Amino acid sequence: MGSGHSDSTLATSEQSSHSAPSVEKPTTQTMSRWTRSEGEDVPIEGAAAAPDLSPNRSTEGGSANLQRSPSYGNGYGCTAFNDDEGTTKDAEKGQDPNKQFEVRFDGDSDPMNPRSLSKTRKWVIVAIVSAGSTCVTCASSMYTLTYGQITTEFHVSRVVATLGLSLFVMGLGLGPMILGPLSEFYGRRPVYVFSFGCFLVWLIPCAVAENIGTELVSRFIDGIAGSAFLSVAGGTVGDMFVRNELQAPMMIFTASPFIGPPVGPIIAGFINQYTTWRWTFYVLIIWSALMLGLIVLGVPETYHPVLLRHKAAKLRKETGDERWKAPIEIMQRSILQTILRSCYRPFLLLTLEPMVLNLCLFSAILLGVLYLFFGAFEIVFTNNHGFELWQVGLSFTGLLVGQLVAIGTDPLWHNNYLRLLRKKEEEDGESGGSEPEYRLPPAIAGGILVPIGLFWFAWTTYASVHWIVPIIGSAIFAAGMLLTFSGIFTFLVDAYPLYAASALAANSFARSSFAAAFPLFGDQMYNKLGYQWATTLLAGLTVIMAPFPYLFFRFGRRIRGNSRFASGR
Repeated sequence: MGSGHSDSTLATSEQSSHSAPSVEKPTTQTMSRWTRSEGEDVPIEGAAAAPDLSPNRSTEGGSANLQRSPSYGNGYGCTAFNDDEGTTKDAEKGQDPNKQFEVRFDGDSDPMNPRSLSKTRKWVIVAIVSAGSTCVTCASSMYTLTYGQITTEFHVSRVVATLGLSLFVMGLGLGPMILGPLSEFYGRRPVYVFSFGCFLVWLIPCAVAENIGTELVSRFIDGIAGSAFLSVAGGTVGDMFVRNELQAPMMIFTASPFIGPPVGPIIAGFINQYTTWRWTFYVLIIWSALMLGLIVLGVPETYHPVLLRHKAAKLRKETGDERWKAPIEIMQRSILQTILRSCYRPFLLLTLEPMVLNLCLFSAILLGVLYLFFGAFEIVFTNNHGFELWQVGLSFTGLLVGQLVAIGTDPLWHNNYLRLLRKKEEEDGESGGSEPEYRLPPAIAGGILVPIGLFWFAWTTYASVHWIVPIIGSAIFAAGMLLTFSGIFTFLVDAYPLYAASALAANSFARSSFAAAFPLFGDQMYNKLGYQWATTLLAGLTVIMAPFPYLFFRFGRRIRGNSRFASGR
């Protein structure tokens, strides 16, 4: 997130562990091949994922089969897409020599395959990574209710204190581009443990800081550390579940980062009302230490290429034959090359792709408004309704309820997606057809709800109007925001299958940039323009951006046809 947080459920997963033919080896085992890139399950040459599609389609030349791969993400990272065309080439190069010695899984029942874990164990892991994601994003907003005490103790202005929020959110946007690709080489578990450990460590100077400089630097580094966890956690869920099991766990995980920001002030309101601001961070330290312990004890390595590397090492030791290799050991890519590509390609997409630019701008404005509200709510409800700090925190319940309602509508949007698929099949006379634009209806609905919620909030922020009325408006805004994120994330993943991680990284960077900037001028804007016109200005921005999901739903295929990055079909 900026909690990033979610879409409700992103694209569902195709089971691909049986995609390769069996190959004989000295033992009696037969294993199925996996190749991965950027934390993603990637059969050779990734293609846009869509539920209920036929597994293969041929390219224009008719010579190659493109296998549908799983896709899922939460706006901070993408799983199961090849975001690096070099990966495809490397994988292809690695298939020819000694192909019979390529290490494979023994299907989903293979003890080393995370899909062989018991259902209870899988759900425990989902609960741990989801709670960890909520903890990270909750840390961004809990800080906002410490402003009153921090400005007094450190003798700084409210704008300077707000930098602690802006720098943390900026770290959330920058971290995935730098740290996320490391999981491609080392696996998910080392990134989990290291990043969450650093997140915990850098909460300590936040809690004991004696000056504002220490506070701000610690917050920025803490945001970067937390972002690495967010960028790879979604892949763990996809590693464990096959397609027909994936929707429920992914709905829970992808929602978890977005629940954190409204939950943070609810908790922090009581803390800062009745004790010192430092207990805001003490609570986060306790929570994070508990989560780190659960991660270390309860979350195993699930990244298939790394597990196959372990299996290959075991086979070499057992057989004495050094020719046994996992696909990840064959591919020729350096860590530096991958990180550099991860850093520059998102900006390339933002510059050259109008759909990426406009949808990312829309997402950025929405998250910017959300984080601006962390200061605006305190001004509005304190001055209009005489709220104490704990009551200001509870006023964010409307945002939380709105998001939960939007999450609950996920089955409706999934059924609508299937309806569009059936309609296309009837029109084309062939099964397996899909369009990335079919992912956009939630964003279209969200684009309508967002300005309604903001205008509602704007013109009910009078002392004479009961406080519940503007809170209802904030709930409508939050529901629309989550639906918009859901549609945009899944559309970007499906429309840019070879560059999905870069498309989501571009979105994450844009969102985090706006979420970092908006709070810095929010208080001044509300005090200068007045509560009604300040919020109306924000609503006007969303009105300008709201048509883009619909326009891309209607004309996206034509635009993709002229794109050098998007899928043309």
